[in-house]
Amino acid sequence: MTFVVFRGLEQPIFTTRAHVFQIDPSTKKNWVPASKQAVTVSYFYDVTRSSYRIISVDGAKVIINSTITPNMTFTKTSQKFGQWADSRANTVFGLGFSSEQQLTKFAEKFQEVKEAARLARDKSQEKTETSSNHSQASSVNGTDDEKASHASPADTHLKSENDKLKIALTQSAANVKKWEIELQTLRESNARLTTALQESVASVEQWKKQFSICRDENDRLRSKIEQLEEQCSEINREKEKNTQLQSRIEELESELREKETELKDLRKQSEIIPQLMSECEYVSEKLEAAERDNQNLEDKVRSLKTDIEESKYRQRHLKGELKSFLEVLDGKIDDLHDFRRGLSKLGTDN
Repeated sequence: MTFVVFRGLEQPIFTTRAHVFQIDPSTKKNWVPASKQAVTVSYFYDVTRSSYRIISVDGAKVIINSTITPNMTFTKTSQKFGQWADSRANTVFGLGFSSEQQLTKFAEKFQEVKEAARLARDKSQEKTETSSNHSQASSVNGTDDEKASHASPADTHLKSENDKLKIALTQSAANVKKWEIELQTLRESNARLTTALQESVASVEQWKKQFSICRDENDRLRSKIEQLEEQCSEINREKEKNTQLQSRIEELESELREKETELKDLRKQSEIIPQLMSECEYVSEKLEAAERDNQNLEDKVRSLKTDIEESKYRQRHLKGELKSFLEVLDGKIDDLHDFRRGLSKLGTDN
């Protein structure tokens, strides 16, 4: 567990509430929630050190303890979310606010504190340079005093101050080198974080494109399936129609066979007529006696001739209808074959 040590002259200068996140250290891309709910996030100012910190505590757990430096940058990534990188903590902090106004106020305060930290750093460097020059002058004077054969108490005090200034100068030079190293580390960390952010954005765009392609392909396949289902329905309807036509053809063929049998019977009956005529000639002498019977026979003959003609006419008419029907059936069968070949070709292309 991490504890925050609040210095005696450190005081809050700005406070807000937000959801706290940290970048996943393994992937450097995903955000990991550091708090289960919105917590207090505050800016603190240390009067003695002229430094600024962002501190947030969730219960007894410290989730943010970040010292602000002039090299830090607070970035708004959305209307209610912002982030900044802390190289000392080796992480990236993210804050999610309940409104855009809160995010704007926090970002403005961050810029203000960052500028104050820069001024404090510049002022500290000026003091260090002044102390360094004063130390070098005192060092020269001390060397001259050492050459003198007699030293007064004031010279001894001056020598002591000179030694202190030398130590301060050495520490200042060490601090400057440390700050240079820290600045370089911050720049490298910022570059890594920028690269990670760019990779994350590129990955999101790539996934969006992939999702759009998959969605278009899915829509295209659904449309094709609907077309195939419609074609199958048409084929089934054609099959039903073909079955009905086949049944009708069988009925017409049966009717034609019946008519042919009837025609044969009529022909057999017509063969009896010459025989009857010969009998009539044979019995011409008895014609007058059987005139009534002969008249009846002639009426029957005329009726039979009429029936024969009507039967022939019906036969020709039925043959014409059957021929037309067979032509229509052949056309339908050819259309069905063409449709099947088209369907087979479509299945092969798929």
